[in-house]
Amino acid sequence: MSGTRTGKVIDAVRRKISSRALVAGEKLPSIRGFATTMQVSPSTVVDAYDRLAAEGVITARRGSGFYVADSTQPFTITDVGPRVDRAIDPFWVSRQSLDANTDTLKPGCGWLPAEWMPVAPMRRALRKLARADDALLIDYGTTRGTLNLRRLLARQFADEGLTINLDQILLTSSGTQAIDLVCRLLLRSGDTVLVDDPCYFNFQALLRAHPIKIISVPFTRDGPDTALFEQALIQHRPRLYITNSALHNPTGATTSARVAHKVLKLASDHDLTIVEDDIFAGLLPEPTLHLASLDGLDRVIRIGSFSKTLSASVRCGYITARPDWIEALIDLQVATNFGGPSPIAAELIHTVLSDGSYRKHLEALRERLARCRREAASKLTNIGIKPWLMPRGGFYLWCQLPDSVDAAGLARAALSDNIVLAPGNVFSVSQSMGGFMRFNVSQMQSPEVYKALERGMSNQHPRG
Repeated sequence: MSGTRTGKVIDAVRRKISSRALVAGEKLPSIRGFATTMQVSPSTVVDAYDRLAAEGVITARRGSGFYVADSTQPFTITDVGPRVDRAIDPFWVSRQSLDANTDTLKPGCGWLPAEWMPVAPMRRALRKLARADDALLIDYGTTRGTLNLRRLLARQFADEGLTINLDQILLTSSGTQAIDLVCRLLLRSGDTVLVDDPCYFNFQALLRAHPIKIISVPFTRDGPDTALFEQALIQHRPRLYITNSALHNPTGATTSARVAHKVLKLASDHDLTIVEDDIFAGLLPEPTLHLASLDGLDRVIRIGSFSKTLSASVRCGYITARPDWIEALIDLQVATNFGGPSPIAAELIHTVLSDGSYRKHLEALRERLARCRREAASKLTNIGIKPWLMPRGGFYLWCQLPDSVDAAGLARAALSDNIVLAPGNVFSVSQSMGGFMRFNVSQMQSPEVYKALERGMSNQHPRG
């Protein structure tokens, strides 16, 4: 923008305000007068003033002109950046990662670099959608979500052994919203929810919004510890169990067939509903067992989204469940969001997924991640950080730090080096993971990450 004529006018106005040549409430130069000063057309100044007014920098007074807004802030404010003093809780990694500056290194974040994503197919899809019917660009979507995308999902599920009807798929605004809708439908005040330990930190963050109790069961390299799982069901009678059975977050483990069957048997015996978050399914190098496929959507609700393999910006998730639950979830989604995801987002995703290049993108992505996992594991091992296991796919390595190193302290120290890490206890209900760290191998290309880790570990005192 700043290179255009309109951008130059906008920059000139901002400089006048930040230098206090123009103060709050003061009238801006007339359109014609400023056009002469800037040597541009009056229409360019009108465009610039309109843009500044839309941003709230200036206000328009009918018949009088444009004035500096009372709420205008200096344009030279330095970004505050991540808060070092923020509590290490389930919100910590999300806040640090999402609010980080563009030059921040983010081996603790939960997404792939933008240059790894299918940008060209997305641009083609956007150009195609720009020529779509007006209704797609303007109207609300249907209550179940775009039919084309639901059909595509149904075909994918069938390839995994899960044959369902289209009325068993509900599109949502995101994967997180999908979990929230399920919780709103099935949980009541005082209910108990079971999660893995460790588990995805936002499971905990989201569940805190509900008046329920959270308990956890240790997660092993084969899945949840089935003996302790059964004990938790007997002792606490949880209503829901929320998990990733394939490419578990944060450990990268995949639940074995033996454990999966045992978990489903226990769920049936103890009237437990399972929410299976399969957001990483596209990153698996070969087909694997899914709880939903084994169960046939009797006690399992499958959710997912497209943020890990396509785009985190184009928000869309889905819920796959029994028809009666889907009907109730539709009502909830209408009440809380007046429909599902943006029809534009859903059609954009369908268009990209239908593009012949998307399959090649996934294949190349899985190969690239495999190389990155090997390289990151080797470099981490060389500095004393040991991977808990080598995942079959995905982009996470769950690692154990040397005995003397506290992950939370290491993460705080890394922030001063402009690096965001994901310390173990943000994933742990029991707070027993202080010696672990989750690394995103796709975000560890810079040698500065390893230098900061070595420096941070050498400066630490032993954990208490």
